[in-house]
Amino acid sequence: MSDSNTTDFINPSTFILLGIPGLEAAHIWISIPFCAMYAIAVLGNFTILFIVKREPSLHGPMFYFLCMLAVTDLVMCTSTLPKMLSIFWFNSREISFSACLTQMYFVHCFSTMVSGILVAMALDRYVAICHPLRYSTILTNSVVAKIGLGVVLRSGIITLPIPFLTRQWPYCRTNIIPHFYCGHIGVVKLACADIRISSYYGLFKLCAVMGMDVFFIAVSYTQILRAIFRLPTKDARHKAFGTCISHLCAILTLYIPDLFSSLIQRFGHNVPRHFLILITSVYQLVPPVLHPIIYGLRTKQIRGRLLQLFTHKET
Repeated sequence: MSDSNTTDFINPSTFILLGIPGLEAAHIWISIPFCAMYAIAVLGNFTILFIVKREPSLHGPMFYFLCMLAVTDLVMCTSTLPKMLSIFWFNSREISFSACLTQMYFVHCFSTMVSGILVAMALDRYVAICHPLRYSTILTNSVVAKIGLGVVLRSGIITLPIPFLTRQWPYCRTNIIPHFYCGHIGVVKLACADIRISSYYGLFKLCAVMGMDVFFIAVSYTQILRAIFRLPTKDARHKAFGTCISHLCAILTLYIPDLFSSLIQRFGHNVPRHFLILITSVYQLVPPVLHPIIYGLRTKQIRGRLLQLFTHKET
C-alpha cells in the first residue's frame, strides 16, 4: 500500500496548506508583521467606510468608488490572511476541497474587482477635470450604481471558469499545497492531467483584465493631462494634478505587485519557493494596507474629517 498523500490519491476531500515551506521554524515570527499589516488594513478600510457614511458632504461619486475599493480590499485580504495566521499560530493546515475552490474564487474575483474599481475611479477623475461643470449630471447616483454593478458582474463572470476548471481535474499526485492559500496555479499543478487549458485561461484572464483596464486608465489620463496642460496658471495645473495623485498611487500599489507575482509564479522556475510565496503575500496585503493610508493622507476631505474625529474624542 502506498502513501495516500503521494500515490493513488484521487480527488481529495481536503488539501494540506504548508504555509511557507522552508521557513516553518520562523512561522511565528513571520506572522507578527502579517498580523500587524492585516490589522492596519482592516482598521484603515473600516475607518474610510465610517467617515464616508458619517459625513454627508462625502456622499459623492469619488467617495462611493472609494468605499467600493475599501470593501473589496477587506474581502480580498480576509479571504487569505486569517487562514495564513491559523497555519502559523495553530498549525491548522487542512482545508476542504470546496473551501479551497471558494477561497480561490474570492481571491481572483476580488483582485479583478479592485482593478475594475480603479478604472471607475479613473473615469471619475476624467469627468471631474475634463468636464467639471457637468460632473454632477454625468456621474449621478444611478450611473455610479450601474458602474459598480458592471464591475461586480464582470469580475464574477470572468473568474467563474477558474474554480470550475480546477474542479474537473483528477488529483492523484498529492494533496499538499506548498503555499498559505489555494491559488489557481498552485492547485492545478497538483493534477495528474494536461492542465494547459487552466493555465491558458488564467493567463488570458490576467492579460485581458489588466490589458483592458490599463488601456482605459491610460486613455483617461491622456485626456486628463491634455486638460491640465491647457489650464492657464501653474497653480491651477498643480491643483488639478494633485487630485489624481492618490489614484495613481493606488494603481501602482495594485498593478506592480500583481504583474510581478503572476509572472514569477508562471515563469520563475528557478526562484526559491519561499521567495515566491512571500512575493504573493505582498500582492495580497500591500494594496489593502496602502489604499486607506494613501487616500487618508492625500484626500483633504477624509484627512480633515479624521482629524475632527480625533479632536472631538480628545475634548
